Amino acid sequence: MGHERVDGLLLDLGVSSLQLDTSERGFSFRADAPLDMRMDRQGGLTAREFLEGLTPPEVAKVLRDYGEERLAWPIAKAICRERDAGRLRTTGDLAAICRRVYPRGPQRIDPATRTFQALRIAVNDELGELSRALDDVPQGLNVGGVVCVISFHSLEDRVVKQRFSAWQQAGQASLLKRKPVMADEAEVAANPRASSAKLRALLWGVRRQRSTERRSRHHRNEP
Repeated sequence: MGHERVDGLLLDLGVSSLQLDTSERGFSFRADAPLDMRMDRQGGLTAREFLEGLTPPEVAKVLRDYGEERLAWPIAKAICRERDAGRLRTTGDLAAICRRVYPRGPQRIDPATRTFQALRIAVNDELGELSRALDDVPQGLNVGGVVCVISFHSLEDRVVKQRFSAWQQAGQASLLKRKPVMADEAEVAANPRASSAKLRALLWGVRRQRSTERRSRHHRNEP
C-alpha cells in the first residue's frame, strides 16, 4: 500500500478466472500448454524451471505443504523420473503423471488438482505475499476501516484466520463475523468456482463489545 491510509481493503486471493482460462499461462490442467504458472511473466522461475532444481524429497515437501497431497511421495518420484527423461515440458505432461499415480476409478477431484495448486503457490510465493499484504494492514487502514479477504483454499484461509484472531485478541481490531461468509447455492450455480470461496472481514482499530458482555450488563441493570 502507499503512504495514505484507506477506509477499506479487499484482498481477492489466488489465480483469477481469466488466468485459469488463458491456457498459455500454464495454470490449468485442462489444456496442454507450457508449464509456466507465474503470476508475473516478466520475471521469476516458471514451474518447469522450478521443478528442474528439486530432488524427489523436495518436490514431495512442496506437494504436501502447499497441496496437502496424500500421494505426495509417489507423485514426486514420478515427476522427477519423467523430468530426468525429458518428458516433463507441459501442463499436459504434469497432469498425466498425476493421473497415472492415482488409483483407477472415480475421484472426487481431478488427481492433478492438488499438485497444480502446490506448484502455483510455490512458484509465486503466494502465502508469503499474503503475509506481507497483511503486514501492511496496521499502517494502511484508518481507524474504523474494514479489511475483507476472499480465500479459496484452507492454507490461505488459515493464514487469514490466525492473523485476524491475533489482532482481535490484542484489542487492535474486531471480527465483523465470527465465521467466514460462503457463497450460497444460487451463486455457486452461476459460478461454480465460488464453491470454495471464504470471505472474512475485520473492523480495524475498534473493539466491539461481545454480545455476551452486552447481555450481562443488561441483566445487571435490571431491577
